[in-house]
Amino acid sequence: MLKILISITIKPTIKMLSETKLALLHQIIQDATTEEIIWTKGYLAGCLDKNANDLSNSNQSLLSNVSVKPLIIYGTETGNSKKIAIQLLSNFKKNKIQAKALDVFQFDVAKLEKETLILFIISTQGEGEFPQNAVAFYDYLKSTKINLNNLSFAVLGLGDTSYPLFCNAGVLLDEVLIEKGAKRLLPLAKADLDYADTVIAWENDLKSVFQNQDPIKTEIKTVVPKSNHKKNYSGQISHKIVLNDRESNKETYHIEITSNDEIVYEPGDALGIFPKNNEAELKAIAVYFDEDNYSVLTDKNIKGLSKKSLEALSKVLDIVVEENKADLLDVINKYQPKKVKLEEIVALLHPIAPRLYSISSSSEAHDGQVHLTVNLNKFKVGAVIKSGLASHYLADFPLHTELEFYIHKNNNFRLPSDETDIIMIGPGTGIAPFRSFISQRDVTGAEGKNWLFFGEQHFVSDFYYQTEIQEWIGTGILTKLDTAFSRDQKEKIYVQDRIRQKATEFNNWLENGASLYLCGQKAPMSIDVEAAIVEVIAAERNISKDAAKQVLEDLEAAGKYQKDVY
Repeated sequence: MLKILISITIKPTIKMLSETKLALLHQIIQDATTEEIIWTKGYLAGCLDKNANDLSNSNQSLLSNVSVKPLIIYGTETGNSKKIAIQLLSNFKKNKIQAKALDVFQFDVAKLEKETLILFIISTQGEGEFPQNAVAFYDYLKSTKINLNNLSFAVLGLGDTSYPLFCNAGVLLDEVLIEKGAKRLLPLAKADLDYADTVIAWENDLKSVFQNQDPIKTEIKTVVPKSNHKKNYSGQISHKIVLNDRESNKETYHIEITSNDEIVYEPGDALGIFPKNNEAELKAIAVYFDEDNYSVLTDKNIKGLSKKSLEALSKVLDIVVEENKADLLDVINKYQPKKVKLEEIVALLHPIAPRLYSISSSSEAHDGQVHLTVNLNKFKVGAVIKSGLASHYLADFPLHTELEFYIHKNNNFRLPSDETDIIMIGPGTGIAPFRSFISQRDVTGAEGKNWLFFGEQHFVSDFYYQTEIQEWIGTGILTKLDTAFSRDQKEKIYVQDRIRQKATEFNNWLENGASLYLCGQKAPMSIDVEAAIVEVIAAERNISKDAAKQVLEDLEAAGKYQKDVY
């Protein structure tokens, strides 16, 4: 019996051994007695322990002289900077480097002059801006005469190479620290959405600097992954339907794109498009400024301009724009500004940035196609209802017409091994990647259990993919489903309320090794959901909320809790 069990354990498909070594191992086991196999097992275990001890001693020797105590400060909008900071802190502690990590919002900026070593991890948002929790910190640095001669620092910027101002917040922070007299330990490092390799390289460089107690002597440069993980395709929208019923307040589209070429993507990836401006609007803007050639505006963002962009335009046009967000044509029509050269306006406008949408299909289940779940983004400017550039572009895009797009890899939002259970929390269009996850697990026969939390406003009009979900429940691929339709009763009910109601089972799944996923709006949804998860963990495990937060952070650091929030 023992021989049979051992032969089952050694699976050639794993490819841990070469064919020659595997054949030799089978030959040895085939004629071995039970006592010989037990002795061999102990011998191999001893070898493994020796190798582990040698590696541990090597690491301890490598960093035995390190005496630095770095402070890690992170600024984040979606949580990636925090995730990296926590992982970096954990790795430092394993290597006997005393460090601590803080949200930039929690850091007392008045104490900055007293610090000697800070590692900054900062993301970039919108039009090259700082995350909300880091704005005040940067503004203070920029506007004061603070002396940072005693400070050594390194900056890791997070961003997306699809955007024109890639990692701009990291660039600005690096520059202002040098202006104030701080010394750069490492060149500014820039990381794309798939940041793992860049982070590892940055951490190794830091350890080298700590060991040598001397900054790397090099001019500033950026460290970017060799591949930007984007593959361009062309195709046509072959099918498009509105998922909501007529009475709904929402307008959410299911869009199917058939690619002209073989398309490669994985569950968790996103599809990116570069939306195009409305030609009539471009002409109207050009005509107002007495210009016939409107082509200079073609690739410029004229929709939903941020407060920062509006302030810059106000100075050139000699007006005061009251709105925090507005289209350029609306500003012109409302304020009737003075006439300037169109090129002055163009100089202030950013290029149109791509829009990323979570893929809601599986390449295994939907051959040659990629599916999207797109909510038509509507917002009010005064009394007028406006729609987002990209969502409106896709909603109006004609069927069977050539569409350019690309696949953006997201290795930070991936399915676990087939046997691992998963909990998916995806209200609204946050369900998109989980339709991909479940479809993939269905077609591949994955054995892990699947639990989905979904929420929207109304059961009758807003239950996206209801028929598919019912089929999944019927076949058993979807083990559990909990829904929250917030407007179907007097008291609003959200997915976080369902999590609290299922607290014991939710915690049991986590304790039994389930991977946790969250997708959808960052604020307030993801914040409220995380608060509920922390409450559940604290109550069910009889620990403090701080300890429960640490549990969730540990899950995130281990890749057992993954988020795709926006």
